[in-house]
Amino acid sequence: MGVALAGFESQAVVEWDRWACDTIRKNQDRGHPLVRDWPLWEGDVRAYDWSSLPSEIDLVAGGPPCQPFSMAGKHRAYGDARDMFPATVEVIRTLRPKAFLIENVKGLTRSSFANYYQYILLRLEFPEVTRRTDESWTEHLKRLQREKTSGRLHAEGLTYNVVPTLVNAADYGVPQKRDRVFIVGFRSDLGVQWSFPRPTHSLEALLHSQWVTGEYWEQHRVAGNSRPQVPAAFAGRARRLDQCLVPPEQRPWRTVRDALSDLPAPRQGESNGLFLNHDFQGGARAYPGHTGSPLDLPAKALKAGDHGVPGGENMMVFGNGECRYFTVRESARVQTFPDGYLLAGSWTEAMRQLGNAVPVALARRVAASVAEKIAEAGIREALRSKGRVVA
Repeated sequence: MGVALAGFESQAVVEWDRWACDTIRKNQDRGHPLVRDWPLWEGDVRAYDWSSLPSEIDLVAGGPPCQPFSMAGKHRAYGDARDMFPATVEVIRTLRPKAFLIENVKGLTRSSFANYYQYILLRLEFPEVTRRTDESWTEHLKRLQREKTSGRLHAEGLTYNVVPTLVNAADYGVPQKRDRVFIVGFRSDLGVQWSFPRPTHSLEALLHSQWVTGEYWEQHRVAGNSRPQVPAAFAGRARRLDQCLVPPEQRPWRTVRDALSDLPAPRQGESNGLFLNHDFQGGARAYPGHTGSPLDLPAKALKAGDHGVPGGENMMVFGNGECRYFTVRESARVQTFPDGYLLAGSWTEAMRQLGNAVPVALARRVAASVAEKIAEAGIREALRSKGRVVA
Protein backbone atom coordinates (compact mmCIF):
# COMPACT_ATOMS: atom_id res chain seq x y z
CA MET A 1 0.00 0.00 0.00
CA GLY A 2 2.86 2.39 0.76
CA VAL A 3 4.39 1.63 -2.63
CA ALA A 4 1.05 2.31 -4.31
CA LEU A 5 0.73 5.63 -2.49
CA ALA A 6 4.20 6.52 -3.79
CA GLY A 7 2.90 6.23 -7.36
CA PHE A 8 3.93 2.72 -8.40
CA GLU A 9 1.46 0.53 -10.31
CA SER A 10 1.61 -3.12 -9.28
CA GLN A 11 2.14 -5.68 -12.04
CA ALA A 12 1.97 -8.60 -9.60
CA VAL A 13 1.07 -8.94 -5.91
CA VAL A 14 2.27 -12.35 -4.73
CA GLU A 15 1.30 -13.62 -1.26
CA TRP A 16 1.03 -17.14 0.12
CA ASP A 17 -0.91 -16.42 3.34
CA ARG A 18 -4.60 -17.05 2.73
CA TRP A 19 -5.81 -14.57 5.35
CA ALA A 20 -3.68 -11.77 3.95
CA CYS A 21 -5.02 -12.59 0.49
CA ASP A 22 -8.57 -12.66 1.84
CA THR A 23 -8.04 -9.18 3.29
CA ILE A 24 -6.94 -7.87 -0.12
CA ARG A 25 -9.84 -9.57 -1.90
CA LYS A 26 -12.40 -8.20 0.57
CA ASN A 27 -11.09 -4.68 0.03
CA GLN A 28 -11.12 -5.18 -3.73
CA ASP A 29 -14.76 -6.32 -3.50
CA ARG A 30 -15.50 -3.13 -1.57
CA GLY A 31 -13.81 -1.08 -4.30
CA HIS A 32 -10.98 0.28 -2.15
CA PRO A 33 -9.12 2.62 -4.55
CA LEU A 34 -5.60 1.66 -3.47
CA VAL A 35 -5.97 -2.11 -3.92
CA ARG A 36 -8.82 -2.29 -6.44
CA ASP A 37 -6.53 -3.07 -9.40
CA TRP A 38 -3.91 -5.19 -7.64
CA PRO A 39 -3.26 -8.38 -9.70
CA LEU A 40 -3.26 -10.71 -6.67
CA TRP A 41 -1.79 -14.20 -6.93
CA GLU A 42 -2.12 -16.50 -3.92
CA GLY A 43 0.71 -19.01 -3.64
CA ASP A 44 4.42 -19.60 -3.16
CA VAL A 45 6.55 -16.86 -4.69
CA ARG A 46 8.87 -19.56 -6.05
CA ALA A 47 6.04 -20.98 -8.17
CA TYR A 48 4.98 -17.70 -9.80
CA ASP A 49 5.51 -17.31 -13.57
CA TRP A 50 7.65 -14.17 -13.69
CA SER A 51 7.91 -14.41 -17.49
CA SER A 52 4.29 -13.22 -17.64
CA LEU A 53 5.33 -9.72 -16.52
CA PRO A 54 6.53 -6.82 -18.70
CA SER A 55 10.24 -6.78 -19.54
CA GLU A 56 10.82 -3.40 -17.88
CA ILE A 57 10.14 -3.46 -14.13
CA ASP A 58 10.94 -0.41 -12.03
CA LEU A 59 10.71 -1.88 -8.56
CA VAL A 60 10.56 -5.17 -6.69
CA ALA A 61 9.28 -4.57 -3.15
CA GLY A 62 8.67 -7.09 -0.42
CA GLY A 63 9.43 -8.52 2.97
CA PRO A 64 10.91 -12.02 3.22
CA PRO A 65 9.57 -13.74 6.37
CA CYS A 66 11.19 -12.30 9.48
CA GLN A 67 10.78 -15.34 11.74
CA PRO A 68 14.22 -16.86 10.96
CA PHE A 69 15.83 -13.66 12.30
CA SER A 70 13.32 -12.37 14.86
CA MET A 71 14.41 -11.85 18.47
CA ALA A 72 11.31 -13.82 19.48
CA GLY A 73 11.91 -16.66 17.01
CA LYS A 74 14.14 -19.73 17.01
CA HIS A 75 17.05 -17.86 15.38
CA ARG A 76 17.75 -20.50 12.74
CA ALA A 77 18.49 -18.02 9.92
CA TYR A 78 19.79 -20.02 6.92
CA GLY A 79 18.69 -23.25 8.63
CA ASP A 80 15.04 -22.15 8.68
CA ALA A 81 12.78 -23.32 5.86
CA ARG A 82 11.09 -19.90 5.99
CA ASP A 83 14.28 -18.11 4.92
CA MET A 84 13.10 -16.62 1.63
CA PHE A 85 16.08 -14.40 0.88
CA PRO A 86 17.32 -16.91 -1.74
CA ALA A 87 13.91 -16.70 -3.44
CA THR A 88 14.05 -12.89 -3.24
CA VAL A 89 17.42 -12.87 -5.01
CA GLU A 90 16.05 -15.18 -7.70
CA VAL A 91 13.13 -12.83 -8.38
CA ILE A 92 15.55 -9.91 -8.73
CA ARG A 93 17.86 -11.94 -11.00
CA THR A 94 14.92 -12.88 -13.21
CA LEU A 95 13.20 -9.48 -13.44
CA ARG A 96 16.30 -7.25 -13.40
CA PRO A 97 14.33 -4.35 -11.86
CA LYS A 98 15.74 -0.85 -11.74
CA ALA A 99 15.47 -0.98 -7.95
CA PHE A 100 14.39 -3.19 -5.07
CA LEU A 101 13.05 -2.40 -1.62
CA ILE A 102 13.22 -5.07 1.11
CA GLU A 103 12.17 -4.84 4.76
CA ASN A 104 13.03 -7.15 7.66
CA VAL A 105 13.46 -7.22 11.43
CA LYS A 106 16.29 -5.64 13.41
CA GLY A 107 17.37 -9.13 14.49
CA LEU A 108 18.86 -9.65 11.03
CA THR A 109 21.71 -7.32 12.06
CA ARG A 110 22.65 -9.26 15.22
CA SER A 111 26.30 -10.20 15.59
CA SER A 112 25.40 -13.90 15.54
CA PHE A 113 24.02 -13.42 12.01
CA ALA A 114 26.84 -11.15 10.82
CA ASN A 115 28.24 -13.53 8.21
CA TYR A 116 24.83 -14.49 6.88
CA TYR A 117 23.74 -10.86 6.75
CA GLN A 118 26.85 -10.07 4.70
CA TYR A 119 25.99 -13.06 2.51
CA ILE A 120 22.48 -11.69 1.91
CA LEU A 121 23.79 -8.25 0.96
CA LEU A 122 26.36 -9.71 -1.44
CA ARG A 123 23.77 -11.96 -3.10
CA LEU A 124 21.59 -8.92 -3.64
CA GLU A 125 24.56 -7.00 -5.03
CA PHE A 126 25.52 -9.83 -7.41
CA PRO A 127 22.27 -11.73 -8.17
CA GLU A 128 23.79 -13.48 -11.20
CA VAL A 129 26.48 -15.15 -9.09
CA THR A 130 24.20 -18.05 -8.23
CA ARG A 131 24.86 -20.76 -5.68
CA ARG A 132 26.10 -24.04 -7.15
CA THR A 133 24.36 -27.32 -6.41
CA ASP A 134 27.16 -28.75 -4.28
CA GLU A 135 28.15 -25.43 -2.68
CA SER A 136 27.49 -24.47 0.94
CA TRP A 137 26.40 -20.93 1.69
CA THR A 138 29.76 -20.20 3.34
CA GLU A 139 31.61 -21.34 0.22
CA HIS A 140 29.28 -19.22 -1.87
CA LEU A 141 29.97 -16.26 0.43
CA LYS A 142 33.73 -16.58 -0.19
CA ARG A 143 33.15 -16.64 -3.96
CA LEU A 144 30.93 -13.55 -3.73
CA GLN A 145 33.59 -11.76 -1.68
CA ARG A 146 36.16 -12.52 -4.37
CA GLU A 147 33.81 -11.15 -7.03
CA LYS A 148 33.35 -7.94 -5.07
CA THR A 149 37.09 -7.51 -4.60
CA SER A 150 37.78 -8.02 -8.31
CA GLY A 151 35.21 -5.42 -9.41
CA ARG A 152 34.77 -7.30 -12.69
CA LEU A 153 31.03 -7.80 -12.51
CA HIS A 154 30.29 -4.15 -11.79
CA ALA A 155 31.75 -3.42 -15.20
CA GLU A 156 29.92 -6.06 -17.21
CA GLY A 157 27.22 -7.95 -15.26
CA LEU A 158 23.90 -7.40 -13.48
CA THR A 159 24.81 -5.73 -10.20
CA TYR A 160 23.15 -3.43 -7.69
CA ASN A 161 24.33 -0.65 -5.43
CA VAL A 162 22.91 -1.85 -2.11
CA VAL A 163 22.17 0.40 0.87
CA PRO A 164 21.07 -1.29 4.13
CA THR A 165 19.66 0.97 6.87
CA LEU A 166 18.33 0.29 10.37
CA VAL A 167 15.54 2.75 11.20
CA ASN A 168 12.93 3.42 13.88
CA ALA A 169 9.50 4.00 12.36
CA ALA A 170 8.72 6.58 15.07
CA ASP A 171 11.38 8.85 13.53
CA TYR A 172 9.18 9.09 10.41
CA GLY A 173 5.87 10.01 11.98
CA VAL A 174 4.59 6.50 12.73
CA PRO A 175 3.00 6.29 16.21
CA GLN A 176 5.02 3.18 17.01
CA LYS A 177 8.59 2.43 18.12
CA ARG A 178 9.42 -0.13 15.46
CA ASP A 179 13.06 -0.87 14.57
CA ARG A 180 13.40 -2.42 11.14
CA VAL A 181 16.05 -2.99 8.48
CA PHE A 182 15.45 -1.64 4.99
CA ILE A 183 17.66 -2.93 2.17
CA VAL A 184 17.39 -0.78 -0.95
CA GLY A 185 19.27 -1.42 -4.17
CA PHE A 186 19.54 0.38 -7.50
CA ARG A 187 20.80 -1.29 -10.66
CA SER A 188 24.40 -0.17 -11.10
CA ASP A 189 24.02 0.94 -14.72
CA LEU A 190 21.58 3.66 -13.60
CA GLY A 191 24.33 5.54 -11.76
CA VAL A 192 22.06 6.37 -8.82
CA GLN A 193 23.46 7.78 -5.59
CA TRP A 194 20.87 7.24 -2.85
CA SER A 195 20.69 7.46 0.91
CA PHE A 196 17.83 6.72 3.28
CA PRO A 197 15.44 9.68 3.83
CA ARG A 198 16.31 11.80 6.83
CA PRO A 199 14.15 11.45 9.97
CA THR A 200 11.29 13.91 10.30
CA HIS A 201 10.28 13.31 13.94
CA SER A 202 12.14 12.88 17.22
CA LEU A 203 11.72 11.98 20.90
CA GLU A 204 13.37 15.29 21.87
CA ALA A 205 10.70 17.24 20.01
CA LEU A 206 7.97 15.24 21.77
CA LEU A 207 9.50 15.84 25.20
CA HIS A 208 9.85 19.54 24.38
CA SER A 209 6.18 19.70 23.40
CA GLN A 210 5.08 17.83 26.52
CA TRP A 211 7.32 19.10 29.29
CA VAL A 212 8.69 22.47 28.09
CA THR A 213 5.95 24.26 26.15
CA GLY A 214 2.99 22.07 27.15
CA GLU A 215 1.63 22.32 23.59
CA TYR A 216 1.02 18.56 23.49
CA TRP A 217 -1.36 18.67 26.47
CA GLU A 218 -3.12 21.78 25.19
CA GLN A 219 -3.68 20.11 21.82
CA HIS A 220 -5.33 17.17 23.55
CA ARG A 221 -7.20 19.38 26.03
CA VAL A 222 -5.60 17.79 29.07
CA ALA A 223 -5.91 20.26 31.94
CA GLY A 224 -2.92 21.09 34.11
CA ASN A 225 -4.16 19.22 37.16
CA SER A 226 -4.85 16.15 35.01
CA ARG A 227 -1.44 16.03 33.37
CA PRO A 228 0.92 13.26 34.45
CA GLN A 229 4.30 13.82 36.03
CA VAL A 230 7.40 13.77 33.88
CA PRO A 231 8.44 10.09 33.64
CA ALA A 232 11.62 9.49 35.61
CA ALA A 233 13.31 8.06 32.51
CA PHE A 234 12.91 11.38 30.69
CA ALA A 235 13.29 13.88 33.54
CA GLY A 236 16.94 14.67 32.77
CA ARG A 237 16.28 15.16 29.06
CA ALA A 238 13.31 17.39 29.79
CA ARG A 239 15.43 19.62 32.05
CA ARG A 240 18.13 19.98 29.39
CA LEU A 241 15.54 20.80 26.75
CA ASP A 242 14.04 23.43 29.04
CA GLN A 243 17.44 25.10 29.33
CA CYS A 244 18.11 24.99 25.58
CA LEU A 245 17.39 28.25 23.74
CA VAL A 246 16.77 26.55 20.38
CA PRO A 247 13.87 24.06 20.18
CA PRO A 248 14.29 20.76 18.28
CA GLU A 249 14.05 21.12 14.49
CA GLN A 250 12.07 17.95 13.92
CA ARG A 251 8.42 17.33 14.65
CA PRO A 252 7.38 15.46 17.80
CA TRP A 253 7.13 11.69 17.78
CA ARG A 254 3.47 10.76 17.30
CA THR A 255 1.96 9.02 20.30
CA VAL A 256 -0.83 6.52 20.89
CA ARG A 257 -3.00 9.45 22.04
CA ASP A 258 -2.21 11.33 18.80
CA ALA A 259 -3.17 8.34 16.67
CA LEU A 260 -6.40 7.45 18.47
CA SER A 261 -7.71 10.77 19.80
CA ASP A 262 -10.71 10.94 17.45
CA LEU A 263 -11.72 7.28 17.81
CA PRO A 264 -14.54 6.52 20.26
CA ALA A 265 -13.58 4.07 23.00
CA PRO A 266 -14.83 0.54 22.22
CA ARG A 267 -17.33 -0.88 24.66
CA GLN A 268 -17.78 -4.51 25.62
CA GLY A 269 -20.80 -6.08 23.96
CA GLU A 270 -21.26 -3.15 21.56
CA SER A 271 -20.28 -2.99 17.90
CA ASN A 272 -19.13 0.32 16.47
CA GLY A 273 -20.72 0.85 13.08
CA LEU A 274 -18.78 4.01 12.21
CA PHE A 275 -15.33 2.40 12.16
CA LEU A 276 -14.36 -0.95 10.66
CA ASN A 277 -12.75 -3.54 12.97
CA HIS A 278 -13.26 -1.38 16.06
CA ASP A 279 -14.68 -3.93 18.50
CA PHE A 280 -13.76 -4.42 22.15
CA GLN A 281 -11.44 -7.36 22.91
CA GLY A 282 -11.51 -8.51 26.51
CA GLY A 283 -9.00 -10.31 28.69
CA ALA A 284 -6.16 -7.80 28.84
CA ARG A 285 -4.08 -7.68 32.01
CA ALA A 286 -0.66 -6.33 32.88
CA TYR A 287 2.05 -8.03 34.92
CA PRO A 288 5.85 -7.72 35.15
CA GLY A 289 7.39 -8.10 31.69
CA HIS A 290 3.94 -7.89 30.09
CA THR A 291 3.08 -4.21 30.09
CA GLY A 292 1.20 -2.27 27.46
CA SER A 293 1.90 0.86 25.48
CA PRO A 294 1.47 4.15 27.40
CA LEU A 295 -0.84 6.74 25.85
CA ASP A 296 1.72 9.51 25.58
CA LEU A 297 4.52 7.73 23.74
CA PRO A 298 4.56 5.85 20.44
CA ALA A 299 3.23 2.32 20.84
CA LYS A 300 5.50 -0.64 21.32
CA ALA A 301 6.15 -2.55 18.10
CA LEU A 302 3.12 -4.64 17.18
CA LYS A 303 4.05 -8.30 16.92
CA ALA A 304 2.76 -11.43 15.25
CA GLY A 305 3.55 -14.52 17.32
CA ASP A 306 3.48 -18.21 16.41
CA HIS A 307 1.05 -18.92 19.26
CA GLY A 308 -1.27 -15.94 19.00
CA VAL A 309 -0.56 -12.31 19.67
CA PRO A 310 1.54 -11.39 22.73
CA GLY A 311 -0.65 -9.11 24.82
CA GLY A 312 2.04 -6.86 26.19
CA GLU A 313 2.88 -5.30 22.83
CA ASN A 314 -0.70 -5.15 21.60
CA MET A 315 -2.20 -3.57 24.69
CA MET A 316 -2.59 0.03 25.83
CA VAL A 317 -2.23 1.21 29.42
CA PHE A 318 -3.86 4.29 30.89
CA GLY A 319 -2.51 6.71 33.48
CA ASN A 320 -4.43 5.00 36.29
CA GLY A 321 -2.80 1.66 35.48
CA GLU A 322 -5.85 0.14 33.77
CA CYS A 323 -5.21 -1.56 30.45
CA ARG A 324 -7.05 -3.04 27.50
CA TYR A 325 -6.16 -4.56 24.16
CA PHE A 326 -5.96 -2.37 21.10
CA THR A 327 -8.86 -2.98 18.76
CA VAL A 328 -7.93 -4.04 15.23
CA ARG A 329 -8.76 -0.53 14.00
CA GLU A 330 -6.56 1.07 16.64
CA SER A 331 -3.71 -1.25 15.69
CA ALA A 332 -4.27 -0.40 12.03
CA ARG A 333 -3.91 3.27 12.92
CA VAL A 334 -0.70 2.53 14.79
CA GLN A 335 0.51 0.92 11.55
CA THR A 336 -0.85 4.00 9.61
CA PHE A 337 -3.39 2.08 7.53
CA PRO A 338 -6.36 4.16 6.33
CA ASP A 339 -9.62 3.76 8.23
CA GLY A 340 -11.41 2.42 5.16
CA TYR A 341 -9.16 -0.63 4.94
CA LEU A 342 -10.84 -3.80 6.28
CA LEU A 343 -8.83 -6.54 8.00
CA ALA A 344 -10.24 -10.02 7.44
CA GLY A 345 -10.40 -12.77 10.05
CA SER A 346 -10.68 -12.92 13.84
CA TRP A 347 -9.06 -10.37 16.16
CA THR A 348 -6.03 -12.64 16.58
CA GLU A 349 -5.70 -13.24 12.85
CA ALA A 350 -6.16 -9.57 11.94
CA MET A 351 -3.59 -8.57 14.56
CA ARG A 352 -1.15 -11.12 13.13
CA GLN A 353 -1.52 -9.54 9.70
CA LEU A 354 -0.90 -6.08 11.15
CA GLY A 355 2.09 -7.31 13.16
CA ASN A 356 3.64 -8.61 9.94
CA ALA A 357 2.95 -5.42 8.00
CA VAL A 358 5.20 -2.47 7.19
CA PRO A 359 3.81 0.87 8.46
CA VAL A 360 2.15 2.39 5.41
CA ALA A 361 3.46 5.91 5.97
CA LEU A 362 7.06 4.70 6.29
CA ALA A 363 6.81 2.46 3.22
CA ARG A 364 5.38 5.38 1.26
CA ARG A 365 8.23 7.67 2.35
CA VAL A 366 10.94 5.22 1.33
CA ALA A 367 9.23 4.19 -1.92
CA ALA A 368 8.73 7.83 -2.90
CA SER A 369 12.45 8.53 -2.49
CA VAL A 370 13.19 5.48 -4.68
CA ALA A 371 10.69 6.66 -7.31
CA GLU A 372 12.38 10.06 -7.40
CA LYS A 373 15.78 8.51 -8.14
CA ILE A 374 14.33 6.22 -10.82
CA ALA A 375 12.72 9.25 -12.48
CA GLU A 376 16.00 11.19 -12.38
CA ALA A 377 17.82 8.25 -13.96
CA GLY A 378 15.20 8.15 -16.71
CA ILE A 379 15.69 11.85 -17.44
CA ARG A 380 19.45 11.41 -17.64
CA GLU A 381 19.08 8.50 -20.06
CA ALA A 382 16.64 10.49 -22.24
CA LEU A 383 19.09 13.40 -22.44
CA ARG A 384 21.97 11.08 -23.31
CA SER A 385 19.96 9.52 -26.13
CA LYS A 386 19.52 13.00 -27.58
CA GLY A 387 23.25 13.63 -27.41
CA ARG A 388 23.02 16.16 -24.62
CA VAL A 389 25.60 16.26 -21.85
CA VAL A 390 24.41 15.27 -18.38
CA ALA A 391 26.37 16.35 -15.30
